[in-house]
Amino acid sequence: MAMTAAILAPDAGPIPTIVLQGVARVYGSGESEVKALNNIDFTVQQGEFVALMGPSGAGKSTCLNVLGCLDRPTAGHYFFQGVDVAYLPREQRALLRRHFIGFVFQGFNLLNRTTALENVELPLIYRRVPAAERRKRAFEALAQVGLKGREQHTPGELSGGQQQRVAIARAIVTKPAVVLADEPTGNLDTTKSEEIMQLLTSLNREQGLTIVMVTHSNEIAAFAQREVHFRDGKIAYDRPIAGAQAR
Repeated sequence: MAMTAAILAPDAGPIPTIVLQGVARVYGSGESEVKALNNIDFTVQQGEFVALMGPSGAGKSTCLNVLGCLDRPTAGHYFFQGVDVAYLPREQRALLRRHFIGFVFQGFNLLNRTTALENVELPLIYRRVPAAERRKRAFEALAQVGLKGREQHTPGELSGGQQQRVAIARAIVTKPAVVLADEPTGNLDTTKSEEIMQLLTSLNREQGLTIVMVTHSNEIAAFAQREVHFRDGKIAYDRPIAGAQAR
């Protein structure tokens, strides 16, 4: 638990949730070398809602993988709550993910034969939370996302929008420092997409949840407060979103 203690060191003062400094991610070598990220810098403050945008292959998903400690930078520094986590051992990075990061994926990634409640409990099992506490917190998280009364339904008994709500409940049940969302509305129609984005906006505004989201859609990005636009592995621009619906 040394990672936990380091990140939550007392009297550290207010610090950004995320800081990337000169981060590069290179795949291959020689003529086959691909610079997925090329010396990028940006900061995410606590409570921000940031959209990562850009065309396919621009580097935004690679960036999200680095932020989630699913991939390592080839060079540069990644500070999470003031701790440089870029080159931590695998066990320490897993600890960071387990305790401080929630993930929401385009494909929901739910276990099909288990109930909504059991899906939401899963990350708490990994944290060895006692069964009674797990169940209580999972019920609360499902209520937060508007699924009270649906706890015993399996994914096959839920609509796409409801399945994504279960996935969001699973992401927030651990009370993470940040939620990373990868195209969270990519499998949903327009109406369900707006419902999911209203939910994420509410969690950001009312609970101060920090969210970093990858999206191709300007309409979806408009729910965020800020846009970081990637092009050819670099940040083309980083700016507030004018008229953002999240405001």
